[in-house]
Amino acid sequence: MLRRWLADRDAIWRSAILTASLDPFRGYATALNVELPDVTRVLDPFHVVKLSLTCVDDVRRRGQQDTLGCRGHADDPLFRTRRLPRRRRDRLTAKQRAKINAAFEAGDPGGQVTAAWLVAQDLMAAYAHPDLATGRASAEEVITTAKTCPVPKIARLGRTLAVWRTEFLARFDHPDVSNGPTENLNLKIKNTKRAARGYRNLHNYRLRLFAQPWTHQ
Repeated sequence: MLRRWLADRDAIWRSAILTASLDPFRGYATALNVELPDVTRVLDPFHVVKLSLTCVDDVRRRGQQDTLGCRGHADDPLFRTRRLPRRRRDRLTAKQRAKINAAFEAGDPGGQVTAAWLVAQDLMAAYAHPDLATGRASAEEVITTAKTCPVPKIARLGRTLAVWRTEFLARFDHPDVSNGPTENLNLKIKNTKRAARGYRNLHNYRLRLFAQPWTHQ
């Protein structure tokens, strides 16, 4: 669909496009490569960080399944603190850091969850570094560390980053490129569809939207 849409744009419009932000879906990259071959493709940081945090959750669930026979329960220290590891390490309070350390010590004897968490934190730190060159070097280290990790889920993340290396590292050459506006628009569209309650009749659809409180603000 993206490729067809790009093909329908005129040559002047396409020549004005210099960069494109995308998530790690091969279909988008293929469409851009065919229709806009000279455009610099940049992986959006939100989606890359999301991959790393999903890796942390996957490693935690696998470890709990192996040790507890389930994905987690209220008394499991890793399950109780499962949301804390999703936060950036430099934004944690001393109390929160102590909770994470205690959870890892009690529930992660093999260190696999800790390893996944460190990779995710190093990735977020690379993006947040004020010096782009240093951030880029740190991001490259994340690829190597993850790809060579003996934990399968972490190694898979590393291979994904390695496959998208060019687009992943392009962020540090184009720090202002983001698909945040697109994600924001998609969220508004989804909220609109929810507000319309699934009406298929356009007239009823519009009436349902107009009845929402925000239309009168």
